[in-house]
Amino acid sequence: MKQKKIMASLKENDLIKARTILSQIVGRDTAHLNEEQIVRACVETVAEGSVDGIVSPLLYSFLGGPSGAMAYRAANTLDSMVGYKNEKYIRFGWASARFDDVANYVPARICAVLIPVASFLCGCGFTRSLRIAFRDGRKHESPNSGIPEAAIAGALGVLLGGPSTYQGEVVDKPFLGDAQNQLTLKSIDTAVKIVYVTALLFLICGIGAVLCLKCLVS
Repeated sequence: MKQKKIMASLKENDLIKARTILSQIVGRDTAHLNEEQIVRACVETVAEGSVDGIVSPLLYSFLGGPSGAMAYRAANTLDSMVGYKNEKYIRFGWASARFDDVANYVPARICAVLIPVASFLCGCGFTRSLRIAFRDGRKHESPNSGIPEAAIAGALGVLLGGPSTYQGEVVDKPFLGDAQNQLTLKSIDTAVKIVYVTALLFLICGIGAVLCLKCLVS
């Protein structure tokens, strides 16, 4: 994972390398980020990836098999490529962006429950993660991205969001979570572990649901 490489670079105090790697996985400008901002961006990306990188593909795999997963990934990739609110893509990209929002709507809300459970299993707070997910998840401009980010913020007891620069323009994102703890390299590692456990929980639930459905049909 890119996050592991970023952590290794930060441990070596190589901010330039960490920024370069980070620029490959986020859309924001990374050239002038300090260590805490790099860590925040990593944690936010890990959290958001729990939906569009794990739970959504798995859900559509259970519902439609390999073709369902491929269809979802195609829509998600199209959104990443042209789903921007700039002059170039505003007319062409809005449809893919809206479709991506619809496709991720249910998976994001599944994560609102699974991430707190995974947080508990990883030694973090279940109640705090769940509370922040429901308190701050709807603050984000995206109807889906804010939910897993808020849940992870609650689990770690950190503050995510805030101003970020995209193509030289500052975007004021809402703050998610509470600044009870400082963002450190351990925050990235813990966030990755929580997302891994979230994936495992959903995989178990999905397989169980498929098996139960087959038993009922037969």
